[in-house]
Amino acid sequence: MVPTKQAATEFLACTRIAVTGVSRNPKGHGSNAVMQRLRQRGYDVVAINPNADEIDGTPCYHRLQDVPGSVEAVVIGTRPDRADATMHDVVELGITKVWMHRAFGQGSVDDAATTYGREHGVTVIDGGCPLMFDPTADPFHKVLKLCCGKKVPKHV
Repeated sequence: MVPTKQAATEFLACTRIAVTGVSRNPKGHGSNAVMQRLRQRGYDVVAINPNADEIDGTPCYHRLQDVPGSVEAVVIGTRPDRADATMHDVVELGITKVWMHRAFGQGSVDDAATTYGREHGVTVIDGGCPLMFDPTADPFHKVLKLCCGKKVPKHV
């Protein structure tokens, strides 16, 4: 196990990141906020939504397998019951870094998906948000990280 801060640094060192669960109706959707912030910080972000071909004027792919080229990391921002299928896709594609978004409630974290990913060599950050860590953080998310306590794992 590694400290979450180290895993977050390694995750955010990737330049091409897929974000699942991006919505055509962005208000209140964490995935959309993550996608937008990553883009603002210069990342090449790929949106994943099985029901959309375009979001925010950019292409959206139905599955990770549909993305041209490859991605280095994946933010899972879907309901937890969809995380396991995404993790199987991640393993199939040889992606080694996944972040399951969670601030409040269960978020996108699924224990079976976490276990499967780790058993197959994937570094899984099972909680918190990429926007809570530099270089993507802002003051609001840094405070949120402190408030979420148990939702942000200490080690992954």
